[in-house]
Amino acid sequence: MRKRFMVLALAGVMAVLPLAGCSKTLEDNEVVATVDGDEISAGLANFYARMNQAQYETWYAGYMGDNMWVSEAEEGKTYEESVKDQIMEDLQNMYLLEDHMKDYEIEISEQEENAVKKAAEEFDEANGLEEKEKVSGSAGNVERLLTLLTIKQRVGDAIRATADMEVSDEEAAQKAMKYVTFSYTTTDEEGNSTPLTDEEKEDLKKEAEEFAEGAAAAGDFAAYVTEKGYEAKDATFDAEETLTIPAELAKAADKLEEGGVTGVVENDNGLYVAKVTSLLDKDATEAEKQNIISQRQQEKYDEVIEGWRKDADISVMEKVWKKIDFNELSVTMYVDDNDPYADEVKTDDQVEEDEEEEEDTAEKEPAGAEDGAGNAEGTEE
Repeated sequence: MRKRFMVLALAGVMAVLPLAGCSKTLEDNEVVATVDGDEISAGLANFYARMNQAQYETWYAGYMGDNMWVSEAEEGKTYEESVKDQIMEDLQNMYLLEDHMKDYEIEISEQEENAVKKAAEEFDEANGLEEKEKVSGSAGNVERLLTLLTIKQRVGDAIRATADMEVSDEEAAQKAMKYVTFSYTTTDEEGNSTPLTDEEKEDLKKEAEEFAEGAAAAGDFAAYVTEKGYEAKDATFDAEETLTIPAELAKAADKLEEGGVTGVVENDNGLYVAKVTSLLDKDATEAEKQNIISQRQQEKYDEVIEGWRKDADISVMEKVWKKIDFNELSVTMYVDDNDPYADEVKTDDQVEEDEEEEEDTAEKEPAGAEDGAGNAEGTEE
């Protein structure tokens, strides 16, 4: 079996803007936390924190506003405090994952080491000295973080692979329905919604009841819907479905056999009538199996990490950690739509497939095609 290796890419160009008149001096080699005796440096923590901060400020500040970090994320905790808590926990977990690499017979390969060095070099070349100093983006910190992220992925995959992957059709069974909605709101051409009055709701209920009675007697539900001027939607569901259709409708339909039609089902948003079209939708059931497996894998990962954390000796130097302040320094990223800054993860098999596709494309192109494109570009200029 071929070993996996990570192709990692950090953000390209950073925009770093001081926001406060004075900030707390952070020494790169200060210890911000320890995990079973392993020291996490302030420089590494700062770099990881700033990379996370950049993602939030690049993508969310636009609609969360300039006061994003001081706004309340939960009772008694600011958004900055909430995000920093998660960042610190992530760092601690990465050190635990590194400590348990041998449990899963995992080692960092030469290919992975080379990928880390290349990504670190690209980050170094893309950013100025002042920006790198503010975010502790030294070569050592960048390579250390990338190595930890590689380990996190590799060991995490190994942990998730120990989850139970067997899911029966019965456990994942998804049924299918067609349903019609009688909404308690009306929408005008400009998109403005207006709730129905109580009298209008009563009239709508009578309309829905008449429709349900006719639908139950009709042989072709879809044709009947069209005949009456309504619109039917398709949905897959089980007894607990709450995402795509109302839970009340799912529970009512779940009691029926294939071909059964519900009565009028009501919730706060309106009325519904549905026909069960299948007791086992194969595509939806297969998709649900994957959802169940993914949930089990995440639960297994969380279980293992939580067990390690419970047994570990973890401490945080709060005075040092407080020096990393998102309100004193703004960090965003230049985002190239053609080359987004999000980390890219590929297996060596995927890399090989990409190379084979490129070779096939090159073989199919006529000789001189590239030169011709170049000449065309030059002519356009």
